[in-house]
Amino acid sequence: RAFAWHPHTDKFAVALLDDSVKIYNPKSATTPTLKHRLQRSVAAVQWKPLCASALAVACQSCLLVWHVDPCSLSTRPSSGCAQVLSHPGHSPVISIAWSPSGSLLVSASPVDTAMMVWDVAAESCVPLQRVGGGGVTFLSWSPDGSHVLASTPSALFRVWETRMWTCERWPCVKGRCQSGCWSPDGSRLLFTVQGETVIYALTFTDAPGSCLRPQAAAVVADLSETTFNTPDGDIIVGGEIQSLAWDPRGERLAVHLKGDSQAADRPAVIAVFKTRTNPVFELLPCGFVQGEPGAEPRLMQFHPNFQHGALLTVCWSTGRITHVPFYFLSAGFPRFGLSSSPPLPCLQERPADFCLGGHCDTPLYKKQTAGAMSTIGRREVFCVLYSMTVLPQWPVCFC
Repeated sequence: RAFAWHPHTDKFAVALLDDSVKIYNPKSATTPTLKHRLQRSVAAVQWKPLCASALAVACQSCLLVWHVDPCSLSTRPSSGCAQVLSHPGHSPVISIAWSPSGSLLVSASPVDTAMMVWDVAAESCVPLQRVGGGGVTFLSWSPDGSHVLASTPSALFRVWETRMWTCERWPCVKGRCQSGCWSPDGSRLLFTVQGETVIYALTFTDAPGSCLRPQAAAVVADLSETTFNTPDGDIIVGGEIQSLAWDPRGERLAVHLKGDSQAADRPAVIAVFKTRTNPVFELLPCGFVQGEPGAEPRLMQFHPNFQHGALLTVCWSTGRITHVPFYFLSAGFPRFGLSSSPPLPCLQERPADFCLGGHCDTPLYKKQTAGAMSTIGRREVFCVLYSMTVLPQWPVCFC
């Protein structure tokens, strides 16, 4: 149902279909399981920044903020460890976002036109309400804390500035805002629209909370359907975009393409792009991440503190969670089993797991581009990198 890396340590929370939340830490022998009588229809989880123990959980009737001692050996924390935050008419809660400082928490409900800004310590909230658009379906706080993206069930979304809490309306032509992500410095917002195949960008001024705003959204990528040749036959990749994820360095963008589960040649895949934000915004096709036959990506997130590049975590429809590392030469090329990330398998452990399409002699597939080598290893994930020349119909954007 939901997944979240801790912003500062190598642990993550996973919400399962039975509404329990498990916390995994490679440095701990215990796996705490969080259960509460109000923890139903879990839609999102998010760790509080600058805090080791606080985890917010969006539920059917309320918000739960768990306080789990990282040094505790208990595998089943009591319900007394959870704060219950609720407001009349504000349910179900389906999206949450902490401020980068951890001082505020915002929550959203698709049937409540107000988004709630919570002071968790005081257990109080202030509603931010605007007419039009219905409720709020998706929230994303910019890394610099200056803006909050709030999408609605209708064909418009809002971008709030957090100094005076004013907002700008952005209408969409065809549908609602499907997903969005911020650049590491908070100056650029990438978003997608339901039913469309393009990625849009809004660029904001460097001044925090400035009233100056972009005049229009720019199209930075068109991911219309394109046919690719693979060792297993032709596949059609592209179409509607389900979600976006941008790594904290601003160097890799993951795009979840919906595909068609009824058509074997139209799989749901994750397209990976190489990105650069300065001096100009640059978006270059890099490759694809595809699951086992029948497996579709459900959730994805980049590790917030992977020291050797970018680490993409993918939750699959089969129930598996996989880590896909992207090693950058600029960050130093490591061996497997990093102290700064969840342990990766040794090459000798299961050689078949590293084959491309199940048949290869090379455990890692490497690509040389612009003088920098990108390397992807994977466990129980099919991961194929294509040369830039294989992607003629997907445009390269410089803006």
